[in-house]
Amino acid sequence: SLSPSLSVSLSLSLSLSEGKVLRVVTSAGKGLLLLGFLYMFICSLDILSSAFQLVGGKAAGDIFTEGSVLSNPLAGLVIGVLVTLLVQSSSTSSSIVVSMVSSGLLQVQMAVPVIMGTNIGTSVTNTLVAMTQAGDRNKFRRAFAGATVHDFFNWLSVLVFLPLEVASGYMYKLTKLLVDSFNIQGGEKTPELLHVITDPLTKAIIELDKSVISGIATGDPAARNKSLILKWCKTFTNNCTSPALCWCSQDLCYTLHNISETYNIQTCNHIFVNVDLSDLAIGLILLALSLLVLCSCLILIVKLLNSMLKGQVAMVIKKVLNTDFPFPFGWVTGYIAILVGAGMTFIVQSSSVFTSAITPLVGIGVISIERAYPLSLGANIGTTTTAILAAMAAPGDTLANALQIALIHFVFNVSGIILWYPIPFTRIPIRLAKALGDITAEYRWFAGVYIISCFFLLPLFVFGLSMAGWKVLVGVGVPIVALLIIIIIVNVLQARLPRCLPAVLHSWDFLPLWAHSLEPWDRVVAVVAAKCCCCCKCCQTGPEEEEVEEEEEEKGGGHFLEMYDHPAMMNGVDWGEKREDKEDVLKATQL
Repeated sequence: SLSPSLSVSLSLSLSLSEGKVLRVVTSAGKGLLLLGFLYMFICSLDILSSAFQLVGGKAAGDIFTEGSVLSNPLAGLVIGVLVTLLVQSSSTSSSIVVSMVSSGLLQVQMAVPVIMGTNIGTSVTNTLVAMTQAGDRNKFRRAFAGATVHDFFNWLSVLVFLPLEVASGYMYKLTKLLVDSFNIQGGEKTPELLHVITDPLTKAIIELDKSVISGIATGDPAARNKSLILKWCKTFTNNCTSPALCWCSQDLCYTLHNISETYNIQTCNHIFVNVDLSDLAIGLILLALSLLVLCSCLILIVKLLNSMLKGQVAMVIKKVLNTDFPFPFGWVTGYIAILVGAGMTFIVQSSSVFTSAITPLVGIGVISIERAYPLSLGANIGTTTTAILAAMAAPGDTLANALQIALIHFVFNVSGIILWYPIPFTRIPIRLAKALGDITAEYRWFAGVYIISCFFLLPLFVFGLSMAGWKVLVGVGVPIVALLIIIIIVNVLQARLPRCLPAVLHSWDFLPLWAHSLEPWDRVVAVVAAKCCCCCKCCQTGPEEEEVEEEEEEKGGGHFLEMYDHPAMMNGVDWGEKREDKEDVLKATQL
């Protein structure tokens, strides 16, 4: 028989070992669930893109049919934004442009603004993903700032390089020189690494005939009446329709008439192949289901990450992801992050998927906004390298133009990185994203206003002015731009050198409150929401959330918890310095 002390020690050791085994099994189960939810999240993004193409793909093709509109650079930019928003895929909109250039309907110079617009349109996906974290004020602050840093980079790059390209054509000339200098031969189709994993599920749900959109854009009358839903996955084309019209000798065949017939061999296996519904109806069904799955997976991913990343684990992960190399090589870290972002985007074949995947990590504070910024820049590079490989697989007669357009996209993003990243002072997108994150955390309805304004109303407004003619565009646009420049200069002087301004301009208090503050608008939104019975958790702060925010304020010395910091990782933080930094940001963005 065992002594009482020995039996107690044995029972303690057994309970400890059982606890360790239970923790290991629980962690492994959470890891597998996380991978499963991430897989469903990526698949739902793919289905979401297909749904948008079914709903607006033909309209996107119709937009490109008016060549005279595309001759206007601003109209071309807006068309690139709107078409990418409609199809939710920059690769699809870029392929339409390539098809039009290859068929002679669009010149390469005219396609440059459209390519810039696709860069802007593709950044809306991760901004929408950030909206799913609106239920928690601080997570939303971090997530929305991390998502919109990509938006600000794209918009600022377009504001600088579109006028420069129109004036000098440097991107067209540089890429033309590169294409002419190298005797590049067409290669094999670009590898689709992630699609090997996701295609079994996505192709079991829906498959699209993407040539229909390109056919509409290039003016093919037969494409207009075709369905985007792919029904025949295996076909055979016979170019010799009559023995009297063609003959073969050795390995070559000759024909008197260019006539071919296509025979359908095997139907596809997706669930909508025999459904008697229109493309619009199927697109709306897939849109609703994909959004439901996407939001559900994202919420579950965030909850799993929050449960897994606690205490020391969270500290270690954050330190690994956000720590720079030791002096004097600290500057190298950001460029390695750019390479990582480019490599990961090449693997997943989509910048939207990669940036949408890191947005929740920024929201829970694992990745800082300073690290998310170079990762997003790398995603821009990664999506252009994929396009370059795809262009190199084009036929010989269209290879040069297709490759030049892909290289223009690459040069545009590299130029933006050179302008907005190497010097810390020029990393303006980070500061703008932080300021916007603070605003949307305080007034969460403003996030919707931002998305609608920047991706719909502003492009449509610019498109309308450009279609009205240069006189109208200059007469309306120049005063608006001048006013914005004056406001920016006054804001900077108010924050840095207030003594250089007249006393009345030391603040914007001389204006009506609604003209320099969102507080009156917030009251209007609250009243409208109350009357319409649309008050939801993401627009209001519940009692429990208010208590949590009050605790964080007490811990952080006020309402200054940084948008990219996780509460569990904030030991030893100089809150006074953070408060001063945020006060400077708020002073610079009063109006």
